Amino acid sequence: MSRTPSRRNVLRGLTATGAAVIGFAPATRGWATTADADVPDLVGIPPLDGTLSTDEASLAAASDDFGHIVHRRPVAVLRPGSVRDVVTMIRFCNTHRLPVAPRGQGHATHGQAQVTGGLVIETAPLAHIGPLGPDCTTVTVGAGIRWSELAKATIAHGLTPPVFTDYLELSVGGTLSVGGLGGQTHRHGAQVDNVTELQVVTGAGELVRCSRSRHPDLFHAVLAGLGQCAVIVGATVRLVRAPRTVRHYLLPYDDLETFLEDQRTLVREGRFDYVEGQISPDSEGAFRVHTLEAVAYGPPAGPAPDDTVLLRGLRHNASGVQRADLAYYDFLDRLAPAVAALKEAGLWAYAHPWLNLLLPGKSTPALAARMLDALTPADLGPGVVLLYPLRRDRLTSPLLRAPDDATPYLFAVLRATPPDDTATVERLLAANRGAYEITASAGGTQYPVGSVPFTRADWRTHFGPVWPRLERAKRTYDPRGILVPGQGIF
Repeated sequence: MSRTPSRRNVLRGLTATGAAVIGFAPATRGWATTADADVPDLVGIPPLDGTLSTDEASLAAASDDFGHIVHRRPVAVLRPGSVRDVVTMIRFCNTHRLPVAPRGQGHATHGQAQVTGGLVIETAPLAHIGPLGPDCTTVTVGAGIRWSELAKATIAHGLTPPVFTDYLELSVGGTLSVGGLGGQTHRHGAQVDNVTELQVVTGAGELVRCSRSRHPDLFHAVLAGLGQCAVIVGATVRLVRAPRTVRHYLLPYDDLETFLEDQRTLVREGRFDYVEGQISPDSEGAFRVHTLEAVAYGPPAGPAPDDTVLLRGLRHNASGVQRADLAYYDFLDRLAPAVAALKEAGLWAYAHPWLNLLLPGKSTPALAARMLDALTPADLGPGVVLLYPLRRDRLTSPLLRAPDDATPYLFAVLRATPPDDTATVERLLAANRGAYEITASAGGTQYPVGSVPFTRADWRTHFGPVWPRLERAKRTYDPRGILVPGQGIF
């Protein structure tokens, strides 16, 4: 399953990008190519298996992301032909104090993986999948593999990673850097809680394997560590038995509190394998349409679904229930048709000033009601609102900060708005900040995949008691502070 570029592909890449990069000019903090005239004091580029690009198309792509809000321009883009390339270029950047940011699928929303005047490392070429068989309990993969690819590969052997985000076309390294939450999190924790080992390149350029028993300080500083201490180049992910089919329910509710209470009941009981929820506007534009989404896995992962048992005691509107039996991968990839439609309509290219918060369970009814009352369909655009519970005892990674509550809720307002309407974008960013402050005052946190303007002081507050641990790991593993400055943490 390896997709490591061959030497022929590397040479083809050099031709496609035009003039090859031949050196770095410390005086100008720029790169020289074969097309440039003689440059004094040029520092040669180490031999690479992949390509180092400075062409306009590469730099422009690396200056943007799914958010289409922040634009920071690097001076070069590395498409590694091997893990060795990542080690080589991070050591080079460390020597010359050039900032570095890894980029998976470019799905950040606020410039988190962008870097001004530095190097962007595209991890997509690091997309190998290790040996698989029906008795495997783990699989080792490259950081650039997409979860969709990993799901297909493991399902072929009757296996699956335990937790998926709703959108499958994200890289493994990308979601492990932030957490990776989904409808299965109430059972299995976040994606970061289902990793047994990482292969990383530290900010000092050292290639290290780490786990809970081997360099545990680095392991726990990288999982949900927002790229601050090391670049993930590989991960060993836990596997469980996959169902052949699932039963998918959409259950409508007339009021928010009943909707939340039934969600909480389901995750406490573990009645379903997947629990989420969406809130939509009604005909008057008020966000009062509540839909509980629940999925039961069939054999061999679970028993044949029984509607009577699964729906017993729930207080949904029975006349509006939607039920479907789906192949397991079709369920995982259920967003694909909607994403294709958004792309065809040009809406995928909209700005995405997303709001992602983790609310204390006890305060969720009041907090969610307040924020939903302030939301308008125009401010949401062609986006969605998610609201669903997690279990705090399943979240074991220290840097994935969650409220001190047994059943916190993820509240996500996944907005979309035209990117050229900068006034609206700025207003929505300010609204995100206001919503965060309301949440923080109640003991909540942000889930840091969205667009909430944050200061360094905010980050200290966010990490709270684990801040000294992260700060110590930063000093140890990225002593010159070159990694992922776009997060604004240090």
